[in-house]
Amino acid sequence: MRKYDSLRRAAQAAETRGEIAAAARRLFVAQGWAATTVREVAREAGVSVPTVYSAYGNKIGLTRALAEAADTAADPARSLAGLEAAEGDPARQLAVMAGYDRRLFEHAGDVIVLVREAGRTEPELAAAYRAGRRQGDETRVQVFSSWPPGVLREGLDVATATDVYAAICGIDLYLVLTAERGWSPDRVEQWWAEALARELLA
Repeated sequence: MRKYDSLRRAAQAAETRGEIAAAARRLFVAQGWAATTVREVAREAGVSVPTVYSAYGNKIGLTRALAEAADTAADPARSLAGLEAAEGDPARQLAVMAGYDRRLFEHAGDVIVLVREAGRTEPELAAAYRAGRRQGDETRVQVFSSWPPGVLREGLDVATATDVYAAICGIDLYLVLTAERGWSPDRVEQWWAEALARELLA
């Protein structure tokens, strides 16, 4: 079955990349980004050090890949479909956005925190973290700007509404509620949707 050899190699390479990424994520979360070496990641993944470099370039490249995968885990296509289906219903659109953030933090909150922490010493990762935040803001600005006048609470403009959203639906508050206060992700999502409607809508 030689004609399938290239497909087999591609599948094996993808599997190896996945194993390396999973190993890195476990180690970064357990012992910190700065304290984790590429050699440790390779050992945890059961591959050679050159294999890690071949797959991701370096530790920063590996971390960037984890950050990019975080957005995929939250299913942005589902969020877009929800926003489009809820056009004309601002409260429902807020609930859709809260649902996306819940999925993002539930599946990749640890990655977001480690990228933010690593960014304190690595400018490239700091830029990646800021880019992720900016992308979220751009979505909110687009949604809020699509609403007719009078939908936002009196005294709120789009920029301030975006700030308020970020203050309510942030990774730190999510971690406080789930890790410290014992809230379920479902409960956080529901409270976010209610709080956003209360704070942002007339």
